[in-house]
Amino acid sequence: MTIILGIDPGLASTGYGVIRCEGNRFRHVDHGVICTSPKESLGQRLLGIRRALLGILDSFQPDAAAVETVYFSKNSSSAIPVAQARGVILCALAEKGVQFAEYTPQELKQAVIGRGKGEKRQLQEVMRILLGLPQPPSPNHAADALAAAFCYAGASAFRERLEARKHV
Repeated sequence: MTIILGIDPGLASTGYGVIRCEGNRFRHVDHGVICTSPKESLGQRLLGIRRALLGILDSFQPDAAAVETVYFSKNSSSAIPVAQARGVILCALAEKGVQFAEYTPQELKQAVIGRGKGEKRQLQEVMRILLGLPQPPSPNHAADALAAAFCYAGASAFRERLEARKHV
């Protein structure tokens, strides 16, 4: 059994999703968001993300993590706060000794939906089906985090099958 934590970084809202992998079966454990207030200083917001993430890491003891990379198209100024949040997240993972992989939004959609483009609602619905949830995971930052965990799980299973074939 493997526990994987997925993270969708953001300064205002960092999504997280936890899944458990048992062979080729994936089970939902938890998902949610870490929210910070724009009324707080940048330093306090980043500290809040770190503290909340360390609590999540302590609670679920993941074996690995998957972090969505920074993406921006029209609004490049939003990439800087997201990158700052990612830095805090990567440091917290390193502090706890959790290995991680990084995936672009397109890679996550490719792994979950089957193509690199798609709507948020489509990703949420596919995650609902894959994890047997009664409702699509919400908000979409949490759904993206679950998709990151799922992407990591699928990539890990693929790597294990390749390694097994090398030894045959």
